[in-house]
Amino acid sequence: MAKVHGSFMIEQEVMDKVENLYKNSGSRSKSEFVEKAIEFYSGYVTSKNYKEYFPQVVLSTFQGTLDSFEKRMARLLFKIAVEISVNNRITAATVDVTELNLQRLRARCVDDVKRINGSVSFPQAVDEELEYPLWDD
Repeated sequence: MAKVHGSFMIEQEVMDKVENLYKNSGSRSKSEFVEKAIEFYSGYVTSKNYKEYFPQVVLSTFQGTLDSFEKRMARLLFKIAVEISVNNRITAATVDVTELNLQRLRARCVDDVKRINGSVSFPQAVDEELEYPLWDD
């Protein structure tokens, strides 16, 4: 692509930044640095392809943060699953539950979780059990 000569007025502070940064950026000249800056900003404004314009370091940092979050969530979910298993085994060993009552309990639990978006407190469960007993007497 042919280059054209252009004349622009910019603040001295901005020109000082160009002077200080163009060598560190891998640009061979101030003109190349300004050209790259304009290309980057144009891509940012039009958002055609974000991977082209966002520095790779930002993308890799974001990916690292997501990977760390995923590992943390997996560890927490594992711990929760262990605690649920312990509670289930204690309950199964100490309570005589009929198949019908177990089906009713599961249906009530599914309704509870749907209704309150996954946040059942123990005191709330006790209050509801006292009000609407699940087990047949």
